[in-house]
Amino acid sequence: MTGLRSQPPELTGIIRGLEYPTGAGQPTARRLLAILAADVAGYSRLMGMDEEDTHARMRKIRHTIVEPSLASYRGVVIKNTGDGFLATFENVHDAVHCVVGMQQALVCHNNDEPLSRRINFRMGVHVADVILDDGDIFGEGVNIAARLQTYAEPGGVVVSGILAEHLGRHEGVKLFDLGDLHLHNISHPIRAFSLTVADPSSGSLGEAQADEEGRASIVVLPFREHYGRPGDEYFAEGIVDDVVHALSGLKELFVISRGSTLGYNDPRVDVRSIGRELGVRYVMHGSLQRTESRIRIRAELCNSVTGAIIWTDQTDAELGDLFDLQRRITMRVISTLAPRVRERERLRAMRKHPQNMTAYDLVLQALGPLFHMDYASFSQAHGLLQRAIVHDPQYGPAYSYTSYWHLLRVGQGWSNDVESDALEAARTAAKAIDLDENDALALAIYGHVHSYLKKDYDTAVELQDRAVDVGPSCAMAWTLSSVTRGYLGQGQAAVIRAERGLQLSPRGPHVVYHEHILSQAHYINGNYDDAVLWGRRAARHAERLTSNLRCLVASLVAIGQVDDARHVATRLLEFDPGMSLRTFASRTPLQGSIRDLFVERLRAAGIPD
Repeated sequence: MTGLRSQPPELTGIIRGLEYPTGAGQPTARRLLAILAADVAGYSRLMGMDEEDTHARMRKIRHTIVEPSLASYRGVVIKNTGDGFLATFENVHDAVHCVVGMQQALVCHNNDEPLSRRINFRMGVHVADVILDDGDIFGEGVNIAARLQTYAEPGGVVVSGILAEHLGRHEGVKLFDLGDLHLHNISHPIRAFSLTVADPSSGSLGEAQADEEGRASIVVLPFREHYGRPGDEYFAEGIVDDVVHALSGLKELFVISRGSTLGYNDPRVDVRSIGRELGVRYVMHGSLQRTESRIRIRAELCNSVTGAIIWTDQTDAELGDLFDLQRRITMRVISTLAPRVRERERLRAMRKHPQNMTAYDLVLQALGPLFHMDYASFSQAHGLLQRAIVHDPQYGPAYSYTSYWHLLRVGQGWSNDVESDALEAARTAAKAIDLDENDALALAIYGHVHSYLKKDYDTAVELQDRAVDVGPSCAMAWTLSSVTRGYLGQGQAAVIRAERGLQLSPRGPHVVYHEHILSQAHYINGNYDDAVLWGRRAARHAERLTSNLRCLVASLVAIGQVDDARHVATRLLEFDPGMSLRTFASRTPLQGSIRDLFVERLRAAGIPD
C-alpha cells in the first residue's frame, strides 16, 4: 500500500481483477476499495427504551438517508445489521462526500428529537486491498474500518491516515490528528484522523442520558459544631474551606463552591435531596466537638444517589496551634477521601458500556493499562486517551496523561523515536495548560518533560512548584517534583515530596509510580535499605516498570546484595533487552557523581556496556 499518495483518487482498476488461487482451485478476486463501517451510537439503550419505535425510525433513516446517499455516490452495501452497515466505494472522494452528507442529513433529521432519542451513527473509513467472495468482503482492512468506527464520536467519522492522504483540502471537512491508534487484534498501529462534519453539540450522548454529568462531582457541607463557644464558628468553617480548596486542585473532581452550601445547616442531612438539588454524585458532611483542651472531628462521605455511606473518619487531637491542626485535619481527610473517590470512579467507568463513555470515563479507563507495563495494555491506554481527546477536545487531563504516556514510553525503552515522543509529550502537556493554566497535573507533567527529557531543571522546578501551589492535594504534583529534586541531588527534599505524594495516593493504579519514586528518592538520599524496601513494593505492583528495576538493582548493590541485584538485572534485561550503560548514561537526567556511581552499580550487577 506504499505510494498511494501519488495515485489518482479513482481506485477502480488499480488492482481490479487481480486473482489469486484458493485451496479449492477457485479464483479469489481482490480489489482496492474504500470501506465504510457504520454503527448506531447507543443502540442497545434506544431499543431498551422502545423497540418498535427505534426499529421504525431506523428503517426510515435507512430508506430516506442511508440508501439515497450511498446511491448518489456509487456506494455498495455489503451487509446491513440491526444497528449499522458495511459499504464500499471505488473512489475515496465519493466515500468522504457520502459520509459527510449522511452525517449532516442526520443532524437535520434529529433536530426535533430530544437528545436521549436521537439516532446517530459512528463511522470509520479505510482504504484497503480486500478479498471479494460471494458478495461479501474479507481482510484486515475490513477489520480496521470497523475498529476505527469505535473511536468516532456520535455523529462523527474517523478515517485512516492512508485515506486522509488522498483528501487534501476538502471544503467543510476538518481533520483532527489522533496519532497512532493501537486497534484491537490489529498487529500494527494505524494512523487515524477524526473527520469533523457537524457541530459536536448537535451530536447525541450515546448511551448517556442527556442530563448525566460524567465527571465526578462533590459538595462539602458546613460542619456542625457541638458545644462550641460563641465566635468559634470560624474553625469549622476554616476546615471546610481548606477541604474545598484541596479538592478543587484535583482535576478529576467537580467541586461545588462554598457559597452554594451556606443554606444547608440543618443537622438532619438528607444526602439524596441535596444531591438532586445541587446535581452532585457525592456529599461530604461532618461535625466538630471541642473542649478546653481537645477536639474531635467526624466526617462522612455518601453516595447521593443511593444514600449509602462510602467512608467515615474520626480524628481526635490535642488543641494547640489551631491553624496547624486545621491543616493536619484537612490533610488526613484528603489523603483518605480522594483515593477512595478516584478508585470508586475508576471502577464505575470500567463497568460502563463502550458507547456510554465520556472523556472523563475514557481517561479513568486508561489509568489501569497505563501502569500495567506490558506493551499491549500500554498501547490500549493510548487508544483510550486518544478517544477521550476526540470525545472532548477541551478536557485537559486527556492531554496530560497522553503526555505522560509518551514519557513512560521513553522510560520503558519502547520508543522507536525518542525525539518524536519528547516533542509529543511537550505538545500535549502544553495543550493541557493552555486549556487551564492552573491544572496541577498538567503543570507537574510539563515540568517532568523539562527535567526528564530536556534536562531543563530550572523550568521544571518553576512549573512543579506552581503545580504544588495550585494543587496541594494532587499526588502526582508532589511525586513528580520529587523526581526533579532527585535529579538535582536534593535527596532530603526528594524524600519529603515523594512521601507526600504517596500519602495522597496510597492505592489505585498510580501507587506503583509513587512507590518507585519514593524508592529513587531514598536512593539519592543515601537511604539504601529504604530504597530497596520501596523498590520491592513497587515491583510487586508492576514488575515490568524498568526505571524501578534499575533503581532496585543499584540499591541492592549499594547494600552489598550483589547476587539479588544480578537476579533483578536479569529480569530488567528481559523487559528491556536493548538496554546498555552507554545509552543509559547519555540519557539519564541524573547528574555528576550520582549518575557515575549509579552506572557503576548497574555494571556490577551485569548490565552490559
